[in-house]
Parts: sequence; C-alpha cells; structure tokens
Amino acid sequence: MVATSTTSKVSVRDLTIRYGQNAVLRNASFEIPENEIFGIIGPAGSGKTSFLRALNRMDEFTPGMSVDGSITLDGKDVQTWRNLYALRRRIGVVFPLPVGLPLSVYGNVALSPRLRGMKRPDLDDIVERCLRRAALWDEVKDRLDALGSLLSGGQQQRLTIARALSQEPDLLLLDEFSIAVDPVTTMRIEDVLKELKKEVTIVLVTNLVQQARRLASRTAFFLNGECVEVGETEELFTGTVQDQRTRDYVEGRFG
Repeated sequence: MVATSTTSKVSVRDLTIRYGQNAVLRNASFEIPENEIFGIIGPAGSGKTSFLRALNRMDEFTPGMSVDGSITLDGKDVQTWRNLYALRRRIGVVFPLPVGLPLSVYGNVALSPRLRGMKRPDLDDIVERCLRRAALWDEVKDRLDALGSLLSGGQQQRLTIARALSQEPDLLLLDEFSIAVDPVTTMRIEDVLKELKKEVTIVLVTNLVQQARRLASRTAFFLNGECVEVGETEELFTGTVQDQRTRDYVEGRFG
C-alpha cells in the first residue's frame, strides 16, 4: 500500500540508486505528505541513508553514485535544480553523529544567515529563535561565545538541529539522530520534532522501530534495497499489513 495525501511535499517515483553496478534501492515509489513526520525503518544496508543522500543531491559528491527515476520537492524534480545550493538551503540535514563546526555556539547557528548577508541585531534574533526551537537556549544562553565542541554530546546534536533550522528549511532530514545521544536527551529531541512538524516536513530515518511509532504519522519499511511497504504508522504496527516481512521486522523477528 502506498500512502497518499492531497498535499505531498516529496514524491518519489521509480527511484533506483546505485553505487557502481550495485543497486542499493530499486524502483521505490511513495509520497511524503507536507508538515508530517515521515518515518523510514529497516535494517542496515536497506537503502535508507542512500535515499536521504539522493534527496539532498549528495550523489553530486559521491563517486560512483547514480540516481534513476525521480524525486520531486514541491513538484520540481531535485535533479533539475541548477542551483544546488538553493536546493540545499531548503533541506536541512542532521546526521547520526553531531557535526560541530570549529566555531562558537553562536557562530555555528549564525553561519548560514551570515552567508545570506544577515547582520546583527537580526542575527541575534535568529540565533536565539533557532536555539529555542531546538530546546537548547536555556542551557547555552550564557555561553554563546564558547566553542560548540565543548558542549555535551546531546547538546551538540541539538546544536546541529539549531544550525539546520537557521537555513530556514521547509524539509528536515534526520538520519539516526539519536545513535550517540542518551535516552533522556533523545526524548527531549523527540518533543522538539513533534513541535517542528507544524512548520517543516520531517523525514526520520531510524533503526529504532518504536521511535518511528512514537513520532511518525506514516512509515516506509525498506529491506534489501526494496521499499516493501508504506502506510499509516499505527497500521504497520497493529493493523493488517500486506507483507509478512513488515510484521516480522516490527515485531523484532529480525533486524
């Protein structure tokens, strides 16, 4: 079954991703609705991260990676964007491990707005707003000039989210954001994501099926390079599914 919506932020049609001759995702088709959290689950090597890389045009910098089929963002094929940086400004990315820049907390969040020509005091407003949206402001407001790398791991991951939000994206990609974060911080970030979906569309790749169940309105199950099934998240976990492999995975029989 394929999830549909009257308003799709991202449409995927017959998508095949290869590294050399090896197809890591084959003939995938599904819709990602606007202003929802869309989960992608599946074991390692199933094509989840490669899909995010294709969506953000990271294939441009990955030797041997090729993309067939189409991914459209607001109706426009991402492969047809001539200005790659304009596309990426609309798509924020949070990786599994915090990627801190060798800058202050303030500088990390202010980098993208500065590159767009923003100056103080507007920069101050943007930094505070993004740190608040990432549930980090109260913890760092008195040390904005300190290096971001001196924050704890969980704080650095939230700083990464704040930096992504400073681009003012309308699509946010999260790839195993909680892999290096403690459970308490993970729950705090999950609360942030529930609020953020009111403003941005979120694609959540996770190996934690219960995390997808907590957060995602719809979920896709990838396995061995195949998009096996897409549907309402609760239906995948509790209802009737079309493919037994989906049930086996969400019930922990393999993974």
